[in-house]
Amino acid sequence: MVRVRSEGVEIGRSESANQFATISVRDIVDARRQPRFKLEVAINIHTRTCGTLKSNTVDISESGISAIVRTEVPIGAFVELDFMLPFGPVSIYAVVRQRSAFRYGFQFLELGAMRIVIQSTCRHLAVSTNPDIA
Repeated sequence: MVRVRSEGVEIGRSESANQFATISVRDIVDARRQPRFKLEVAINIHTRTCGTLKSNTVDISESGISAIVRTEVPIGAFVELDFMLPFGPVSIYAVVRQRSAFRYGFQFLELGAMRIVIQSTCRHLAVSTNPDIA
């Protein structure tokens, strides 16, 4: 469910759930501006049409994450993602932006309190894959 209002976008997991997150358009991050880092962790993808899907991630950036998903999820669908990073657990809303075979790309919609956990993880991965950055 998506409701666009002048002050933001309201998203939720289902019509019956009263759990919504409101985001402003300026909080949506441009996925093309961030480097990606290999990351293989378990992820739960909560969808309106397919229920909860269990999967594994492929890579992450400060603006999104990709995962191998064996069930078709529509491009443009709003989902909630739950996964564990080295700096803590993440629960965040995202939109399905792309699909290539079983690999899906999810763009984070609202970083909020998750920003520090995701940024810290990306910085750690950047240093561990390229020691010259430190």
